[in-house]
Amino acid sequence: MRKPILLIATFVFAFSLSAQKAMLVIHGGAGTITRASMTAEAEAQYRAGLEEALHKGHAVLAKGGSSLDAVEAAIRVLEDNPLFNAGKGAVFTHEGRNELDASIMDGRTKGAGSVAGVTIIRNPITAARAVMEKSPHVMMVGRGAELFATKMGLEIVDPSYFWTERRWKSLQQELLKEQASANPDKKFGTVGAVAVDSKGNLAAGTSTGGMTNKQFGRVGDAPIIGAGTYAENESCAVSATGHGEYFIRWTVAHDIAALVKYRGMSVAEASNEVIHKKLAPVKGEGGVIVLDAKGNFAMTFNSEGMYRGWIGADGVARVEIYK
Repeated sequence: MRKPILLIATFVFAFSLSAQKAMLVIHGGAGTITRASMTAEAEAQYRAGLEEALHKGHAVLAKGGSSLDAVEAAIRVLEDNPLFNAGKGAVFTHEGRNELDASIMDGRTKGAGSVAGVTIIRNPITAARAVMEKSPHVMMVGRGAELFATKMGLEIVDPSYFWTERRWKSLQQELLKEQASANPDKKFGTVGAVAVDSKGNLAAGTSTGGMTNKQFGRVGDAPIIGAGTYAENESCAVSATGHGEYFIRWTVAHDIAALVKYRGMSVAEASNEVIHKKLAPVKGEGGVIVLDAKGNFAMTFNSEGMYRGWIGADGVARVEIYK
């Protein structure tokens, strides 16, 4: 008699499509996200924001557009939405500034671009793509990145554009905790997208405002290729969200891709290996979205929740928030 098989949930969702069918997967950050801490109105707003990003990216893919275009389009929507910690909704540094980071990678060519510590670029993901396509470099930071974006004709805004009352109050709360010698800050969040287009080409992108009350020029994993973002057609596309210092040291995005490429793991197996078996034991909190060229994807996290969603050839946006 065959023994019964016990299935254990690991908060990974995998879905499969043929290589000719396009797919887009997004995240809006991971962290302490529970039903108890969320009002019905707030949840509806988050879901609407994620769905808007999914539909925007899907519209690109449905017209035969590239995965790069879809990733950029989806992330721009999230950057313009003050609910998410990227662009308009960026958190404040210890000095009361909004400093933005972003990166993007082309899975077909392994071309990549990123910006870090920028303060006047409305859509950092577009600046990251400009670095990839219109410069000989991979990363530009601070004033240099801003000058480059200005030269490229990207939309420049006054730093006050990024000010939101909700994020400002979050900073004040963290400063009070700091004075009281509270636990280290865990207020982080990121947005990201991975896509495969009708030609089977992958792309990944990530954008963030960093951590609330972050110190003196701190840069997290989002703009670092191989840590917060990675894409190659031979393995998968990855966008990460969480406590960046851990994602940098464990080179999370590339590690997942390497497990897929060299050990033949599925995207679900590889993301589970890194997020649950490598990061969780050292208290590295966060999650990833991962997609391969055949349309298999996983959304894996070890935090209380992760804003996430996906849309395939049927054009139906599916969104999840909690475990």
